[in-house]
Amino acid sequence: METQGKRQRKPAIGYTRTSSAANVGEGRDSVIRQRKAIQAYANKAGLQIVAWFDDPAVAGADAIDERPGFAAALEQIAGNGVRTIIVETANRFARDLIVQETGFRRLHADGITLIAADKPDSFVDDTPTAVLVRQILGAVAQFDKAMTVAKLRGARERKRRTTGRKVEGRKSLSESRPEAVAMARELGQRRPRLSLREISAELAEQGHTTPKGKPYSASAIASMLAA
Repeated sequence: METQGKRQRKPAIGYTRTSSAANVGEGRDSVIRQRKAIQAYANKAGLQIVAWFDDPAVAGADAIDERPGFAAALEQIAGNGVRTIIVETANRFARDLIVQETGFRRLHADGITLIAADKPDSFVDDTPTAVLVRQILGAVAQFDKAMTVAKLRGARERKRRTTGRKVEGRKSLSESRPEAVAMARELGQRRPRLSLREISAELAEQGHTTPKGKPYSASAIASMLAA
């Protein structure tokens, strides 16, 4: 890897996108212009472009996962440890603000830094529009989570009504350890003076213990007797 003075230059990937086929091919300077701007920023910031990825004739509203070039960049990043992607401008990454924000969030969650050469803070600017989009995305994520929880709860309720059994959370002792519960209740009725710990000891002697092989706690025995 190249060095800048005594400082090692961090690797980065350059990404270009052209939205129209008219800007692609010999004699067209869109990709050349973008690469020059990206390279100039990389040189200034002490970064080394180790690979270039292009998406010719790809709309700025297309999700990043639907772009062959960007998908290839992510695949290479997964294996080479590079964690920086540079684009010429925020619009070259995505012209649609929703796609910008969702794409940026996806990359940020994966530990990947996205930089616009013309304005490095573009993707973290707190403009009113950007803040609104982030709030909307947050609300949508919260709504999706709430809907998922509600659907799961509804499914559990329907199963409970159909089977009459508890289907959510950890199984009760009467469901997971029916033999131990039956013996505990028998001991409690037959020998009412036994303490909870004494019942636990009796169960352990008969081979009824917790999954870890330990005697049941007093609270567990109390739950068995109340079942």
